[in-house]
Amino acid sequence: MDRELLRQCLAYHGEPLLSKLKCEQTENPDFEAVVSDLCKATYESSAERRGNPLVEQFIARKADILFCPAWKITTHQEDEHEEEEEAAEPCAVMPPLELFMEVSYEERRAMLYRDLERGDIVVGRINNIREYGFFLTLLCTAAGLKRDVEDLELSALCHIREIPSTGSHDDPLSYYQIGDFIRAAVKDIDRYQEKITISLHQTSVSPSFERVKLGVITREDLPKHYSRGVCAAADSSETYERLLRGCHGYHNPSVVDYLLEKVGVSDTHPPSVMRGLQSKLFREEDFASEIRKKQSASWALKCVRAGVDHFKHSRHVEAMNEYNKALDIDTNNVEALVARGALYANKGSIMKAITDFELALECSPDHRNAKKYLCQTLVERGKQLEEQEKLVTAEGLYRRALSLDDLNPEAQEALQKITETIQVSCDSVTVSHNAQHQDPETEAAKWNSAMFTFIIHTCASPRETIR
Repeated sequence: MDRELLRQCLAYHGEPLLSKLKCEQTENPDFEAVVSDLCKATYESSAERRGNPLVEQFIARKADILFCPAWKITTHQEDEHEEEEEAAEPCAVMPPLELFMEVSYEERRAMLYRDLERGDIVVGRINNIREYGFFLTLLCTAAGLKRDVEDLELSALCHIREIPSTGSHDDPLSYYQIGDFIRAAVKDIDRYQEKITISLHQTSVSPSFERVKLGVITREDLPKHYSRGVCAAADSSETYERLLRGCHGYHNPSVVDYLLEKVGVSDTHPPSVMRGLQSKLFREEDFASEIRKKQSASWALKCVRAGVDHFKHSRHVEAMNEYNKALDIDTNNVEALVARGALYANKGSIMKAITDFELALECSPDHRNAKKYLCQTLVERGKQLEEQEKLVTAEGLYRRALSLDDLNPEAQEALQKITETIQVSCDSVTVSHNAQHQDPETEAAKWNSAMFTFIIHTCASPRETIR
């Protein structure tokens, strides 16, 4: 405890305060270390002192906080430098971009629960205090992730065990009032039940934000992006560009150097679209072409999900449109090819379905659903060819199906059946040939003609191919 500050306070309030201090802080070792010196302090005369018993009782109960040396400016030089930077605003601090976009309430709420992690810093206002803790109405995030969420009506619980004790026997909740602004760390987040718990213990903060102090803050301590977002929301004519140009940091002549240093980009090997200035230290997946592929795959997958939903509700035209849109974005999207192939098969377009499944397997040879559906579709196409008496081509399709799934019972049965049929046909042709008694040349010619006729009738047309 700050001995000099205590002495000044006792000099004004007199012995009644000292008596209350001895009662309230008797178990505080910091107070026991200075109490002997405080007893020797001189007090103002009772006529001049205008003491208030309630104020004295408050000072005595909160002495461990009010006279704590930590209230002095004892922060490290690096912390002071960061605070000076924040006050000077070396770069423009803007509200979240979604403030200027038409993003639905449900989508913004879902994105927050998706992106918020343990250790993140949030700011809120106390709206309820119970015996087991207090509840915050969240206003914004305060470090790393920048979101303004006041309008989402999100609530977070700070359990009493997550509130640091400021005295040996005081109720921690007695230091907080409804309406206080609180800076806290996310302790846990239940994305399914949409529940957030927070903590005021410094150990709950992510290592990257370890210098951020938790607890009660003033309105002036609210993050700048939140304060500017409130002003922008109140003025419907405010635009992102106008707000940006109005920021003090936007006009900082050293803002480029500051931002380069913040993101760790070298000024000697900067990234550039000019070949002569391109750095050779970038990983391949960081180049624009690779990032574009990932973006296309993500957008295509979103269309596939929409198509699957249409398909489940028997909206086949809409489903086909979504699958085609996905393949326009990403021509090699395996999921879109498999989904469209399944839709083709469902509509009876067997050949188109086979083409899509085979393209999918070319992109991803081990794709389970592509193999499964192609096997089933090949068997179905083989049955169609059997009805057209194109037995040899049908047999080839059955063998191809078994090469994809050698345990498929339907393909096994179909192959066995058609093999027996072809064998019987070949045997009948041979018997017919042996039964005729003609000269060798004539017999050979007729036998070749019969076999040619059999093959023509049992094979597919020239356009029917076996892959």
